[in-house]
Parts: sequence; structure tokens; C-alpha cells
Amino acid sequence: MNIKTFKEISSSLPPHIAILIRAQTGVGKSAIVGQIAEEVNLPLIDVRGSTMSEGDLGYPDIEGMKKKGIMTFCMPSWFVRACNEPVILFLDELNRSLPAVQQSFFQIVLDRQLGNDEEGRPYNIHPNTRIFAAVNHGAEYDVNEMDPALLRRFWTIDLESNFDDWEEWANKSKISSIIISFLKTRKSNLSPDLTKIQPGNVFPTPASWTRLDESIKYSNIDLEDKSKENISMLYSLSQGFLGKETSIEFVDYVSKFEISVKPEDLLKSFEMCRTKIVKMSNDKINSLIERLGEHSADNKWDLSQAKNVSMLSNIISDEMTVHLWSCISKGRNIENIQNFHHHIGKKLIEIITENKDLISSEA
Repeated sequence: MNIKTFKEISSSLPPHIAILIRAQTGVGKSAIVGQIAEEVNLPLIDVRGSTMSEGDLGYPDIEGMKKKGIMTFCMPSWFVRACNEPVILFLDELNRSLPAVQQSFFQIVLDRQLGNDEEGRPYNIHPNTRIFAAVNHGAEYDVNEMDPALLRRFWTIDLESNFDDWEEWANKSKISSIIISFLKTRKSNLSPDLTKIQPGNVFPTPASWTRLDESIKYSNIDLEDKSKENISMLYSLSQGFLGKETSIEFVDYVSKFEISVKPEDLLKSFEMCRTKIVKMSNDKINSLIERLGEHSADNKWDLSQAKNVSMLSNIISDEMTVHLWSCISKGRNIENIQNFHHHIGKKLIEIITENKDLISSEA
């Protein structure tokens, strides 16, 4: 199942139905559950079973037993919160947990309760708390097998890394347009077949590309700088996230990648950029459009600058013009949107009237 479909269905399930995500490492299971938590407006509690021991799930209240002669349990804070208020409770790495931890997790999932009070009553999960669990799935993992009888108590899905879903997220998260452009034509480098990876080798995943992007920005590495020192630094950094083979391919792509027109150039003068844009491939133009959307989100355009951007529609296709409008609108910079619409609004109406299917494709 792709990520978009998973998010749509999982958010509409009744709260008491637990969800089990099976996927390869690095797909971004934690990030996806975090997005769902934001969309349903619930706090996220992320619990990693592989780091826990039996005592982390609750231990006997010895002092209370001495005073009252009754055995009760002191429960972990994350579980108490899931009982007291609606949350998204994410039980990660379920099948890499110790057997005793697994059993406690299963009781939380199956019975929505754990421990007991002085009356012998278990502590119950809040009725509106949603439980998600995740396992790293595949023969390459050293894990404990799950009982089929337990599996049927979940809504279980095999989550697959889908480039279109990732690209949509990457654009919203402002991942470098050069990284997106690289992966657009080399999708196998987003999430490779792990059966072909030698044990112990570093390999690329959606999560590792995200960490690389974060590190590039933190280190102030300019992907447009083709100097030997900069390319060498980028290669050394990439190796630790992507492995040697993918790093060689990525750095080679970066060293040859040419951005013919920058957003700043177009904002300054459309006429100065016209000749270059006409000669650019559709991929390069789309990359420019996406970078204009990013620029609009973070900067203020005056009417003159917005006019320069709108004039781009005179030399690109109707589909690209709608894409340009969509990218600028997604930035949610109201003043820029208004200034841009002032110049292009009439043309947009004409395009939409003649090609109504273009709007549905951008929605």
C-alpha cells in the first residue's frame, strides 16, 4: 500500500482498531505516524520496544504493598498519559522487542489495558487513543516472528516506498530541488531492493536522504558550487548516509547539474532570462517553477517581481503555468499570491476554462 492511501484509511478507522505497519527500514514509519497525529490533532507518543526491558512496562509498588498489603503496579508515564487523554500511541520495532516487552505490548493492543489498581482493576487506555505499531519486515532482519493469531487483531498493511508520495512530502519539507531532481530519474536510489545489499553496507533510504539534506544545509554546502573542495566534501558527507555506490552517482550528478536560471534572476528581469529559459528542458523548467514556489514562501515579492514571474507563462505550456500557480499558492504567502494573481489571473481563468482536467491533476 502506498503512503497516501495508508494515511487516508488509517485516519478514518475507529480508534479502538490497532494498526500494524510492516515496512523496510528507513521508509519513514515514525514520520508518517507523526503526520497522521498532526492531521487528527492528537499528541504523538513514540515508544521504541527494542530499547525497553520488562521493568520499563511497569513494576510492583513495593512501598505501597508494605503499607496496604496489596500489590499494585507503577505504570510508565507514556502509558498513563494514553489512559488519561486521547493520543496517538506508536509502538515501534514491535518484533525486535524482548519477549516480555512484546507480551505487554500485545496486551495493550488486544485488551487496551495493562497493570492493575488496588481493586484489581486494570488501567484502561482512553477510548479515543489510537494505537499504531510497526515492524521492520523482510528476511534481512533479525526479528521475532509474530503469532498469526495476533496479526489478525490488527489492521495490517505492508507499506511501500512510493516516489510520488515522497516527492510531494519532499517539496513541502523543502528538500533540495537537486536531490529531488536526481531521484526523479533514479528512483531505485530512493529505496533499493535490500536483498541485493551486502550485509553491513550503508544504503540509501527515504530517511537517509532526509538526513543528508539536513546535513548539507547545516554545513552550508552549496550544491551549485562545482569546486573540487566542495564536491569532495559533498562526497565524504554523502557516503555516510547513502553508501559508496549511490554517493558516487549522486555527486557525479551534482557536479554536472546546471541551473540555467535562478529564481532571483527571473525576479530581477524576465527579458534577461527569456533566451535561457526557451533552451531549457522541461525538467529544468519544472525545477525552476518549484524553486520559485519555495522562494515565494520565504520572501516578499513586489508587483514588478511578480510580473516578471507571471511572464514565464508566455513561453511555457498551459500545464506548466497551472503548476506554477499551484507551487506559488502552496507557499501560502498571501501578499505574493495576490501580486502574482494580479498579473496572471485572467490567463489562468482562460486556461482552466479550456483545460479543466489540469486543475484536477494539480489538486
